[in-house]
Amino acid sequence: MTELGGFQDKVARIDLSEGDVAYESIDDEDAKKYIGARGLGVKYVFDQGPEVDPLGPDNLLAFMNGPLSGTQVTMSGRIAVCTKSPLTGTVTDSHHGGWSGARLKWAGFDGLLFEGQADDPVYAVVEDGEVELRDASHLWGNGVHETRDTIEEEVDGSYGKNLSIMAIGPGGENEVKYACIINEDDRASGRGGTGCVMGSKNLKAVVVKSSTKMPRPADPETFREGHQQAMQAIQESEVTAPNEGGLSMYGTNVLMNIGEEMDGLPTKNGKYTSTESMREAEGVDIDAERVSGENVRENILVDEPTCHSCPVACKKEVEVQTMHKGEELNVRTESYEYESAYALGPNSGHTDRDAVAVMIERCNDMGVDTIEVGNMMAMAMEMSEEGKLEEGDLEWGDTETMIDMIDRIGYREDDLADLLAEGPRRVADRKEAHDNSLAVKGQTIAAYDPRCMKGMGIGYATSNRGACHLRGYTPAAEILGIPEKVDPYEYEGKGELTAQFQDLHAISDSFDICKFNAFAEGIEEYVTQYNGMTGRDVTEDELLEAGERVYNLERYYNNLVGFDGSDDSLPERFLEDGIRGQGASEGEYCELEEMKDEYYDYRGWVDGVVPDEKLDELGIDIGPGTGVSSESGTAVSSDD
Repeated sequence: MTELGGFQDKVARIDLSEGDVAYESIDDEDAKKYIGARGLGVKYVFDQGPEVDPLGPDNLLAFMNGPLSGTQVTMSGRIAVCTKSPLTGTVTDSHHGGWSGARLKWAGFDGLLFEGQADDPVYAVVEDGEVELRDASHLWGNGVHETRDTIEEEVDGSYGKNLSIMAIGPGGENEVKYACIINEDDRASGRGGTGCVMGSKNLKAVVVKSSTKMPRPADPETFREGHQQAMQAIQESEVTAPNEGGLSMYGTNVLMNIGEEMDGLPTKNGKYTSTESMREAEGVDIDAERVSGENVRENILVDEPTCHSCPVACKKEVEVQTMHKGEELNVRTESYEYESAYALGPNSGHTDRDAVAVMIERCNDMGVDTIEVGNMMAMAMEMSEEGKLEEGDLEWGDTETMIDMIDRIGYREDDLADLLAEGPRRVADRKEAHDNSLAVKGQTIAAYDPRCMKGMGIGYATSNRGACHLRGYTPAAEILGIPEKVDPYEYEGKGELTAQFQDLHAISDSFDICKFNAFAEGIEEYVTQYNGMTGRDVTEDELLEAGERVYNLERYYNNLVGFDGSDDSLPERFLEDGIRGQGASEGEYCELEEMKDEYYDYRGWVDGVVPDEKLDELGIDIGPGTGVSSESGTAVSSDD
């Protein structure tokens, strides 16, 4: 039991096999050591044991909020979904915004832990401190949008007022390895295959119905001081200040033109580092500006909705009218994000703005990760060009086929779609196509080329959930100069910088607040707000140690599964002298091994493995389900 402020001190453990729901308190020591949301969720997954089959009944699927979720803290509407990933075999956590995390807190819960496997499809309804399972057979096979509209009528609520619906589409039902969970605002727990795990459990949706009851801070004066300081920082930041350019005006896609200009936008499956390079080399009509935030705002923007307690409003809802195979399409979707636009656009060999919007909407309805879908199609295009796909061809920039391919993948309609639904690692293994994959540990990279942003190189390689820009967002320093400007082409110092960002983001993910806070706030604001809400009196160093503890627990989990430093790698095209950037990146490659040495030294790891001494230093205990002893540190094998 915990008496810390910010917690409801209640978690539901739902056994889907038996249809039973049990309620338990939060362990006070765990709440202090792992903060909440991501940290506590990973601890629950760790205690379940790393040897579980990701798609078996023993795998845990944890929906977790944190001590700052649903409070007055800016951008505190996020929720973490933690599990063992069917895409990578690692522990993973995937977050989404909107109102889901806040409403779960207001409904009386810190978390929902799903175990087992229902015999028939079900959905969970959370209201007034209770969880009820209802039949979802009539929803199985439906897209996310139809599912949430039907559920809204059935539970007599409104997802614009008191209702949050987190659902899977056909992608999750058919166990597409990168299927995701989509909420009523088209916000996605997008990476790692959380929706695939949900589908394997026959869990169609998690529905939260609540009033607005914000937790009160345990120390109101300290909280007020921290909140005012944080709000001032956000208002003064060029990146987060409302209506000042940055995220507020253009959303995450403000980075499209920036990435293009600095020659750091992976294009044509990472063969080029900008659309200009591709245009000049191949004479094709491609230009990143067409899918940029500026272009979107000027031409197709229709609304700018926001998440709980957020003044930034980075979401950019768009509407397009376009033709597809002779038929007119009218599509409205939220939101036109940078990572989605990169993967479904330039990295797939085109910059058709409206087609990208259509593809984003299709991905949301199918419930599949936009980044992984786009990069899988880019991988297939390159393989087709090299004659490696017997199942069918996919040509660069063929947007009509790409639009249809999203549905085909979601339903696993044919041999090619069924293959691509398995994710990059399995495709590479089956087709001897590792040279065509942009994946690390089975998950593909985001929209930052590691040849010109060296911090992203070591960040992708050492991310605990596979290639990811959000584990440690070094472009903040390399592009935006936050907290200070560093040379993106310089590799020295990037190991230490990346580790520091990783620990800081582990804290914000465990609170759970949006990472965009970090463009304005720092550890000082984090500590004051956390102490004010919980009633604790931790120092900056103690909170940073908690972030380090979360990151090391994840790494230790992966070590037990069988991952080590040899998996902290990058696709060869980013490492070899023969595959170089163009323009500003001419001659550049990623000096990964040098950065790994620095990174491991700073972390205190031995060749990518957390030693017992580090576990003891951070107070990480061996859970009862791991099947290993702290003395041996023996890794268990994984079937994935």
